[in-house]
Amino acid sequence: MISTQTKTESTAAWDDGLLRNPHAVADKRGRVQRMFAAIAPSYDLNNRLHSLWMDQRWRRKAVRLADVQALDVIVDVACGTGDLTLEFAGALVIALNRGAGSYPLVPPRDQLFGIDFTYEMLPLARAKARARPVKGTGGKVHTGQIVQWMCGDAMALALPDASADVISIAFGIRNVADPAAAIREFRRVLRPGGRLLILEFSLPSNPVLRGLYNFYFRKILPRSATLISGDTSGAYKYLPESVNTFVGREQMMQMMQDAGFVEVEQRAMTFGVCICYRGRVP
Repeated sequence: MISTQTKTESTAAWDDGLLRNPHAVADKRGRVQRMFAAIAPSYDLNNRLHSLWMDQRWRRKAVRLADVQALDVIVDVACGTGDLTLEFAGALVIALNRGAGSYPLVPPRDQLFGIDFTYEMLPLARAKARARPVKGTGGKVHTGQIVQWMCGDAMALALPDASADVISIAFGIRNVADPAAAIREFRRVLRPGGRLLILEFSLPSNPVLRGLYNFYFRKILPRSATLISGDTSGAYKYLPESVNTFVGREQMMQMMQDAGFVEVEQRAMTFGVCICYRGRVP
């Protein structure tokens, strides 16, 4: 018989030693995957509560910055439960129907991809998409008919060279084993003129706000999120430490430039708690 303590330890992906710098952990990929599999059922609830529903606003801002066109092929990497992917689905429908009649045109399923390397997230994304009718179709078309969901790795996308117009990754680049390699992979898949959108957590530049935010981020959020999720993987201890030890804003922009992106910019949102990075393929 296995003791309760042994069970808890066997499901833990992170401990205090590893969290000193989670990005330097050799088997980070496997630990991150195990962590997200554990928190998938409560992922959306914790996102909404602990961002005060701002996470959806940040995603909508990223979609606006993507400047979606009617024929764009869009790839949402680290799609999780599909929130950003579904925002893109709505933007594609709007783009397709500019100047059209009352019944919406619907993009084919080879135009929008949601990709995540944690399989347990994808059934939740599919269910969410099926429950969301496309506006103007009287419930006859749901968003799940637009998206092609795939299990895949940000550093090795199963997509041809120069095959996409937009690639996005929301709160996922920090979890990749080699972020620079993933950005180079995004550059490979994007066509000339293609846009890369990266949403990622950051810390406020103002030292007072930074201190207050880190108190909430490191002391309150891990306890309340763990209570809601029943998580034993250490996911909500990993979150603040992975943000605090991740590359800075200028380093992120440099990685994008080094990969061949131009017009690289950053947009700070909500006092700098979230940053949207945007770059274009020349």
